[in-house]
Amino acid sequence: MKKFLTFLFISAGIFGISMTTNAQKIGYISADEIIQLMPEAATVQSQLDQYQQSLYQNAQEKQQALNDAIQKFLKDSATLSASMKEVRRNDLQKQQQELAGESQRIQDLFAQKRQELSAPIQKKLQDAIEAVAKENSYTYIMPKEALIVMPPGNDIGPLVIKKLGLKQPAATAAPAKP
Repeated sequence: MKKFLTFLFISAGIFGISMTTNAQKIGYISADEIIQLMPEAATVQSQLDQYQQSLYQNAQEKQQALNDAIQKFLKDSATLSASMKEVRRNDLQKQQQELAGESQRIQDLFAQKRQELSAPIQKKLQDAIEAVAKENSYTYIMPKEALIVMPPGNDIGPLVIKKLGLKQPAATAAPAKP
């Protein structure tokens, strides 16, 4: 009986040790909230706004050039030969088709520019998240937006903000208790 109890206590001890060594620490973070605190984000947004404005300005100039060409064609069509009318009509149709795809082209160029300008900020944030996770023994870091219930103690946002040297945002009011 004594051997059985000794075996039981040793087994329970080993089981308890293995359970604590296999415990996984899970944290969460709202990357978007932290990116908005980064000064680089304001610079990127300003650059993106300027780029978008230049793309739209270019599209408006193309539209105006097409409208002017159509007006000129209508004005000159009485004096043009049938073959010349056909050539100009085909040219105008080609310009209209190019302009029809301009909106998609603008969206594609803008998305590409946003990715290009945001990549360094995202890398800086990712590196800080990984460093905080390692320093604080987190096994997993989840996006806050993917969670429904989360204990406030597992939010690594403040640690990442500190790691990046950013100013902590003003505390929001605590939710009312039912």
